[in-house]
Amino acid sequence: MKILFTFFFFLSTLGTPDLSEIRKMYPKVAVSESSIKAFQSKLSDVNLESNKVLVAYKGASIVMYTKYIKKMPEKKTNFKEGVKWIESAVKNKPDNIEIRMIRLGVQENTPKAAKYNNNIQEDKKYIIAHYNDESGSFAAYIKNFILTSKSFTEAEKATYNK
Repeated sequence: MKILFTFFFFLSTLGTPDLSEIRKMYPKVAVSESSIKAFQSKLSDVNLESNKVLVAYKGASIVMYTKYIKKMPEKKTNFKEGVKWIESAVKNKPDNIEIRMIRLGVQENTPKAAKYNNNIQEDKKYIIAHYNDESGSFAAYIKNFILTSKSFTEAEKATYNK
């Protein structure tokens, strides 16, 4: 019985990407189409039932890829699909600072015409309120996001740049 359980556990984690690797890649993803495709490849086994942080990263990758789609109907469909993934993650884990950070990053970089920017202030407030709950390399990851984000003022950034 133990062998069977171990086997199924191994199979269930086989396709799951390493979250620390995903975090390392994410800040550099938007620089090129090939970077986004490589990122999407790492997330290919993620589905809507997976770890919700990975679901949010997959949604962000789908939205980012729309930049390289030429045909407007396909671009719109792809964008909506990515938003669906992000919002699914937020709905399932609204108290997760990383998911909020991902959504904030996507919304602040989405053109206003797409009308996906209604949670910027909410997510920003959440991140500010819960940043001190984090520690170690994850806190540094969130801090780096804050310092490079368009949504935080210079005065707010100065608070984290100590």
